[in-house]
Amino acid sequence: MSNSGKKVAVITGASQGIGAGLVEAYRKRGHAVVATSRTIAASDDPDVVTVQGDIADPATAERVAAAAIERFGRIDTLVNNAGIFVAKPFTEYTQEDYDAVTGVNLSGFFRITQLAVEQMLRQGGGHIVQITTSLVDHALSAVPSVLASLTKGGLQSATKALAVEYATRGIRSNAVSLGVVKTPMHSEEYFETFAALHPVGRMGEISDVVDAVLYLDDAPFVTGEVLHVDGGQSAGH
Repeated sequence: MSNSGKKVAVITGASQGIGAGLVEAYRKRGHAVVATSRTIAASDDPDVVTVQGDIADPATAERVAAAAIERFGRIDTLVNNAGIFVAKPFTEYTQEDYDAVTGVNLSGFFRITQLAVEQMLRQGGGHIVQITTSLVDHALSAVPSVLASLTKGGLQSATKALAVEYATRGIRSNAVSLGVVKTPMHSEEYFETFAALHPVGRMGEISDVVDAVLYLDDAPFVTGEVLHVDGGQSAGH
């Protein structure tokens, strides 16, 4: 185990989009990073460790946490960014849809967060951030999304529960609740439609999300917060 004194961020869903943006941002801050996703490639950066695997599988979480502790000696921030979104009318969801969404969004949060909290308790503190969706607070008839609300709503509640449980032990827990963000998962042909879902009239950028996560990381008096980065979506229409 090497402990260089660097802070260490663990980021799930890190191969592209928001996750890749977070990896880059934390490295610019001088953090070491452990990045995981199903398809993530090896990194040439000695301070970035990549772990391929499905975060819904507890064995992947075990490998990610072990990599962070064995390579860098600590976990300062965990960003639970991995997520699956399936928009379908409620009665059209299949068992496969249910298993996939709850697997990544809930099981994928559960074990890695347990392991991170155990390490944070050993070292005297840390920060956990969940990436959720404003559809939890403000459902849209144009975007049927019961599975997103079921799973990401659970994460928002867990965010607050973790914040209160560990408030006196140096561990903070917050969430960033998103509108629709320009990432590779969205086709450009729908950008105009997605932009219209937000009162500000545009989609979010990856930088908007990164700025929010870094703000929360720098805010020692903020815990249990669900920070909406959604172009006003949760406020109304």
